Amino acid sequence: MKQTKCKMSDETSASGFLLLPFSDVLELQLLHFAAFLLLYLGIVSGNLLIISAIALDRLLHSPMYFFLMNLAIQDIGFLSVIIPKSMANSLMNTRHISYSGCVAQVLFFVFFLASNFALLIVMAYDRCVAICNPLEYEMIMNRNACLQIIAIVWITGFLYSVLHTTGTFASPFCSNVVNQFFCEIPQLLKLACSDLYLIELGVLVVSIFMCLGCFIFIVLSYVHIFSAVRKIRSVHGRRKAFSTCLPHLIVVSTFLCSAVFADLRPPPDNPSHLDIAITILYSVVPPMLNPVIYSMRNKEIKNAVLRLLGFRASKNIV
Repeated sequence: MKQTKCKMSDETSASGFLLLPFSDVLELQLLHFAAFLLLYLGIVSGNLLIISAIALDRLLHSPMYFFLMNLAIQDIGFLSVIIPKSMANSLMNTRHISYSGCVAQVLFFVFFLASNFALLIVMAYDRCVAICNPLEYEMIMNRNACLQIIAIVWITGFLYSVLHTTGTFASPFCSNVVNQFFCEIPQLLKLACSDLYLIELGVLVVSIFMCLGCFIFIVLSYVHIFSAVRKIRSVHGRRKAFSTCLPHLIVVSTFLCSAVFADLRPPPDNPSHLDIAITILYSVVPPMLNPVIYSMRNKEIKNAVLRLLGFRASKNIV
C-alpha cells in the first residue's frame, strides 16, 4: 500500500496535475478563452490606470494613494496567477499543469491574497490616523514609515504563502485530478493520501483566528473613524472624510465577503457549472471592483484618471 502511494506521488510529480476543464466542447472552450481575455484585459487596464494616475500625478503622492497603488499591483498579480493559465489551456484544448507550475500557482495565489488583506488592514489604520489624529498624521505616516510598512506587507505575505505551500505539498497525492480550474488548496488537500495534510489544516485554522483578529481591528478602526467624523462640525468636512473612507470600506467588505464565502463553502466532489461560476466570482470580482470603486467614489482619483486620458478634470465631481 505504501509503495502504491509513493508510486502515485512520484507519477504526480513527474506528470503534473489535470485541471478541471470548462467544457469538453472546443467551441465552448474558445468562447471561455475570449470571455476571460476580455475580462482580464479590462481588469488589468483599470488597475494600470490607477497605478499610472497615482505615479504620475504629484497631487496623489500621499500615503493613502501610495497604498492604493500597491493594492492595484496586487490585484493584477492575483488575477495573473490563475486567469492566463486557464485561458492557455482552453485555447490549446488541454487541462494539464506541471507539478512545479501548480506549486507556483498556490504560492503566488496565497501571496497576493495575504498581501492584499494585510494592505487593507494598513489602509484602515492610515484612514484612522488621518481622521482621528490629523495634526500628527504627516509625522506618523511619513515616507520612511510608509516604505517600511509596505515592505512588511509584502514580506509577510510571501512568508505566509511559503508556509501554506509547504503544508499543502508536504503530503503525497493519491491522484492528479484537481476538481478546479486552478490549483486551489482545498481541492489539493482532498487528493492527499497521508496524514501530513493535517499540517496545512492546522495552518488554516490558525489563519482563521488571525483573520478574525484583523477583522476586529478593522471594525474598531472604523468605530473610531465614525466617532471622529461625527464631531466634525462642517457638512463639507464630514462629506470629505466619508469620501476617503467609503471606497476602502466597500473594498474591505467585498474582500471579506468573498473570502468567507469561499472558505465556508465545502469543496464539491464533482463541481457543477454553478460551482465554477461561484469560484470565478470570488476570485475575479474583488480585483475587478477595486478600480471601479475608487475611481467612482474618489474625486482625486477620478480627476487624475481623466487628466491621464487627456480629458479636463471636473471640479464638480463628488
